Amino acid sequence: MTATHESAAESAIPAAEPQPAPGATPPRRPLAARAAAELVGTAALVAVVVGSGIQATELTKDVGVQLLANSLATVFGIGVLILLLGPVSGAHFNPVVTLAEWWTRRRGGAGVTIREAAVYIPAQISGAIAGAILAAAMFGKALVEWSTHDRSAGHLLLGEVVATAGLVLLIFGLAHTGQLRFAPVAVATYIGAAYWFTSSTSFANPGVSIGRAFSDTFAGIAPGSLVGFIAMQVVGGAVGLALVALIFTPNRRTGE
Repeated sequence: MTATHESAAESAIPAAEPQPAPGATPPRRPLAARAAAELVGTAALVAVVVGSGIQATELTKDVGVQLLANSLATVFGIGVLILLLGPVSGAHFNPVVTLAEWWTRRRGGAGVTIREAAVYIPAQISGAIAGAILAAAMFGKALVEWSTHDRSAGHLLLGEVVATAGLVLLIFGLAHTGQLRFAPVAVATYIGAAYWFTSSTSFANPGVSIGRAFSDTFAGIAPGSLVGFIAMQVVGGAVGLALVALIFTPNRRTGE
């Protein structure tokens, strides 16, 4: 075959579409698709948390076993959801994480714009409410039943600061060290641990907290406790970002 024929033959073969390198940032999807992923992901997360709480209380009266079942279901659920939807929206499912990303971008790093945050956060809150209603429907409960589970004690609020700070430190620490590919396992593992080592059982998420107020079940939170919880979650997010800045300070060249 001549060089001319070879060139013609090669041009007849469609060029393979370039693929991103493993671990590279995926192409950005349309904002509507990312918002949908945040809504669906947060709805599924709350459905897992509330639904497993209802199931656990119907199967056993042992509170320790109930918490174990609830935490295990949440670990598996959040890991799968991050793996599935992370490449689309980043799988925030959490207004504090979205705000932290906006702040990081504002300071010159990667993250979301204020416009994107203004779309993500309502989607997350709407999804959380929808997830709680869906869980209630699946178990034949009243679709909206305000929680009476008071969580306003000071030690619970401290637990939320710790839980949220640890979550933000983990996520942004993974980003700084180029290990975000481990986020599904790492975040799920952390949340599972924080269920047990924090006094508040680690809500660590304003959107999920709002959704759980719609369910008077094991996983619920009284509406009157929301302001304190959300305030401490925002404080925890700020503490987490401060820890990231302290621990993951960029290397500086020295004369040594």
